[in-house]
Amino acid sequence: MDIITRRQYAEKVDSWLGKSHIIVVVGQRRVGKSYVLKDFIQRHGSDPVANIIYIDKEKRKFGFLTNGDQLGDYIEEHFDSSRHNYILVDEIQDIEGWEQPIRSFRTEENTDIIITGSNSKMLSSELSTLLGGRYQEIYVQSLSYLEFLEFHGLPDNDDTLQAYLNYGGLPGLRMVGLESEEHVWEYLQGVFNTVMLKDVIERHKIRNIPFLNNLITFLSDTTGKINSATSISKFMKSQNLDVSANVILDYTRYYTEAYLVNEVRRYDIPGKKLIETNQKVYFGDVGLRNLIAGGEREADIEKVIENVVYQHLIRLGYQVFVGELRVGEIDFVCKKPNQTKYVQTAYIIDNEETRDREFGRLADIKDNYPKYVISMTPLVKSRDYDGITHLGLREFLKNGLS
Repeated sequence: MDIITRRQYAEKVDSWLGKSHIIVVVGQRRVGKSYVLKDFIQRHGSDPVANIIYIDKEKRKFGFLTNGDQLGDYIEEHFDSSRHNYILVDEIQDIEGWEQPIRSFRTEENTDIIITGSNSKMLSSELSTLLGGRYQEIYVQSLSYLEFLEFHGLPDNDDTLQAYLNYGGLPGLRMVGLESEEHVWEYLQGVFNTVMLKDVIERHKIRNIPFLNNLITFLSDTTGKINSATSISKFMKSQNLDVSANVILDYTRYYTEAYLVNEVRRYDIPGKKLIETNQKVYFGDVGLRNLIAGGEREADIEKVIENVVYQHLIRLGYQVFVGELRVGEIDFVCKKPNQTKYVQTAYIIDNEETRDREFGRLADIKDNYPKYVISMTPLVKSRDYDGITHLGLREFLKNGLS
């Protein structure tokens, strides 16, 4: 099957070539990090000056590379100082001590290094120490709606949007196909099991696996709701599960480090400051969220829309927070340098009460930053209500906050 270039990531990777920075491609397993490397080879491999050294730790042929010394020896053996060397290492976290040879080869002339990894503890919070600060991180997400159309050859219509909201955007579904719902859920179950086993259970030596599964189920069921470790602990005790708040904090961090979920902090809009307590959780892929929560559930549509909108805002390059007002909550405060936007999500706005609730909260914000309501209300593409833009979900997923 041909490799489809994901232009957003191809352009980001290429923009950092030749800048003496290690390019670190991160994200959850099976979101397509490996194909970012394979696409790079496809796009640059025909360059006669290019010498591409590609190591895929998920392939048996590279099983012998288990430590930094072996990695350094392999790269040295294939290095060609007369050409431009591109060193590509996929799933580098499986090589103990990988950072020393990677740091060393970064200093070579005419050399670019691109590595991928699935665990953010090693490849984010510790990265500055491991690589001496000379790196650029590129976060790969599951497919956008437009990529979903391209990967599956589908038309842009309500049925396709429903499939996207239900199954999510893991690229591997292209090979599985969407014709058999049973096959889709079996594929997603396999991805989820691998993430939990490799990046959570084995990495952190988890013994209380039943509670690990109960907690991720709870988070899927309360997607988009503000929770605290203390409130979750109290709820679990009501279900005869006595687990401390500290354990809940640890386990939630493990999910986050595996990019399975994202924790979103709260932002005090009037005070223009972050709130340290209590957060929301959204899933990196809504298909996995739906799998964990129990498949297609009509009552979950607002949670699903909110999760999809959050992920697309991240894809558009915003820092995203949950907005807090004295009169209520704003779903998202979206920030870029010198830019702030407010976003409220809803399923269908079909009566005055719903309209007053969703638009009224935004109207209560006493500043002039752009404000949006995103919904699946039929026939809505883009409308303006007293300075607040009402966007259809499909329109937003195609054109952003235009």
